[in-house]
Amino acid sequence: MAIVLGIETSCDETGVGIVADGRLLGAALSSSMDEHARFGGVVPEIAARAHLEAMVPCVSTAFERAGIAPSDVDAIAVTSGPGLATALQTGLAAAKAYALAWNKPLYGVHHLAGHVAADTLEHGPLPPRSIALIVSGGHTSLLLLSDLARDPIVHLGDTRDDAAGEAFDKVARILGLPYPGGPAIDRAARDGDPTAFPFPRAMLDSGFDFSFSGLKSAVARHVGQGGPAVPDVAASFQEAVVDVLTRKAVRSCREHGVDTLVVVGGVAANRRLRALAAERCAEAGITLRIPAPSLCTDNGAMIAAVGDLLIAAGAEPSRLDLSADPSAPLTRAALT
Repeated sequence: MAIVLGIETSCDETGVGIVADGRLLGAALSSSMDEHARFGGVVPEIAARAHLEAMVPCVSTAFERAGIAPSDVDAIAVTSGPGLATALQTGLAAAKAYALAWNKPLYGVHHLAGHVAADTLEHGPLPPRSIALIVSGGHTSLLLLSDLARDPIVHLGDTRDDAAGEAFDKVARILGLPYPGGPAIDRAARDGDPTAFPFPRAMLDSGFDFSFSGLKSAVARHVGQGGPAVPDVAASFQEAVVDVLTRKAVRSCREHGVDTLVVVGGVAANRRLRALAAERCAEAGITLRIPAPSLCTDNGAMIAAVGDLLIAAGAEPSRLDLSADPSAPLTRAALT
């Protein structure tokens, strides 16, 4: 049984997790979100500085919670892409330092594969075939999965413009809600009517790609006309997003003969998305897997989980000259 230390610094959260044999032993998380809020989005240099300051305390806390020492660790896994360049470089530098100091192998991990692997920490190994809906601030994708550690990842559909989480942030700004937009809209929508405004559902019945920029523009035009209640707009916008996401995800399962849907990424913490996905999967006889909200947002446990799977699959470690790749395409879980 290998014990893997995972480090995640792709955006504004410094995540450290320790995983062994598919079990989370300990984790720590530090967010610099409050420092970015006044800018309405993440400032890369502020994020990188925050990672630098939080790294050692987070590692120490993760070890303390796991009840183990650095000498017990067998490998280091780290997000090497995609993400903000300076943020990735900070985490990668730390991971290389630990790997060299402790004489342990290093595994570069794709951030989005980490989101998928996070679900295994709660629900166990993935089935031989599944479909993953990844919904985050920078990505919205439907993926056909087999063995996450061994096999290529097949893209069924991706966003053609704004990611769902990006649309949440932009619409929140239009409505005068705070950053980050996802949780703010989720809260506001609880007091609103999701049928109040018939916002468009782009590309609902065509293929598996997504588009949310038109929806964002429709909300902006509507708000610009004046007078709408913020909760009703938030609820109607949210419903338009989750309607498209869940319809396409369920249809992709049916068309590819897959009976397990995994929904992951930061937006997977959204209350309405979780409820509607559960409702539609139950109607279609599809097993739905969504991890707890704490495992949906960026965290080190998900990166350690990928490292754990790679080691179990006999994957070769990455070289110590591994570079950060801010725009790494998702074709495999490992980045070497």
